[in-house]
Formats: sequence, C-alpha cells, structure tokens
Amino acid sequence: MPPKKRARVNKGAESSGSDGSESAGPPVYSHWLMKSEPESRFENGVDVKFGIEDLKALPDQTGCWDGVRNYQARNFLRQMKAGQLAFFYHSNCKEPGIAGIMTIVKEAYVDHTQFDRKDVHYDATSKADNPKWSMVDVRFQRMMKRFLPLSELKEHYLQHRSDGGPLKDVALFTRARLSVQPLTSEQFDFILSLEDEGPR
Repeated sequence: MPPKKRARVNKGAESSGSDGSESAGPPVYSHWLMKSEPESRFENGVDVKFGIEDLKALPDQTGCWDGVRNYQARNFLRQMKAGQLAFFYHSNCKEPGIAGIMTIVKEAYVDHTQFDRKDVHYDATSKADNPKWSMVDVRFQRMMKRFLPLSELKEHYLQHRSDGGPLKDVALFTRARLSVQPLTSEQFDFILSLEDEGPR
C-alpha cells in the first residue's frame, strides 16, 4: 500500500447517518461508482486531491480508498468483492463526470486513517477494538474512451425517468451526495456504452 498518497473521497459531499445500521436484506450489487476530487482542495492544511491520474501514478496503479465517513457509503464498501468494477468519478471540480474504470482488488478492511490524529479523516469516536470505518483497495484498469460529463449523464437520467430506461433511479441523481454508490449491471453496461457514442 502506498505510504503517503492515498485515495481520497469528497468527504464534504456526504452527510453521516446517525448510526451504522442497515435495513434487513440489502440488495446485492456487483458494480460501483466511486467519487474523488481531481483538483486541489485543502482540509486542515492537507491537500485531499486524488484524481484518476494520481491512482495511475501509484505503485502497481493500486491504492487504498480511505476517508469514507458516511455509514451508507461505508456499508457499500463492505459489500464490495475483489474483481468487481467501479467507475472512477471526478467530483467537486470544474467538470464532474466519469473518467475511468478501476477494479476492486482487496475487500473491506479497517481504515487506519480514523485513528491517525494528524489525518484529516481522524475520528475520535472510533475505537481500535470496534472501528467504525472501512476501506478497500482499488487498481486502475483503464481510462474511459471519452470522459462522460455529469451533464450528459443527467440528460439520460431525465430521459429514462420518463421512458423507464436503466438510469431512471440511478444513485448518481437519487442519492447524489453519496461518494460510494451502487450500480446495477444494467446501469453499468448502459453507462459504459456511452463511451462509444459521440457527445450529446
């Protein structure tokens, strides 16, 4: 694991739930969308920037996806299985959207940043014998053939809401503030197909 550079999510775009409970029998997902910030933003003097190019630059193009501090997002991390695919989504930037694809290479384990007082994601309420937060390891797979901007994805979402297409209830718009989001296979495949089409 890289000792200095770690994958960062847009913590500021999440609102934590009051507890870590899940509803009984959550649906099982096999595809994901994970948001991170490609442009510099400082929290407590630390730049939390982490774009897809930063992931590509890491040893083995692999890094830990730490800093998730939202219970629902954490629960999705805990559902991930090695080998599953996730879109790398650039958020909180000039042009948000899907930049590439990565593979989950290590399933959920304890996020060490919750115990590091110097880390921007330190959580004084989390205890070593009962840690609250988890992370996964991801590996760069490839860039999209073309960047898929949020504006284009929204057009499809609005169209699908009226005609019943696969994006009609996609979390990117129904749970927009969530930094780790599930995708059905149908949603993932539809979004992937857009890279072969020209911009709308």
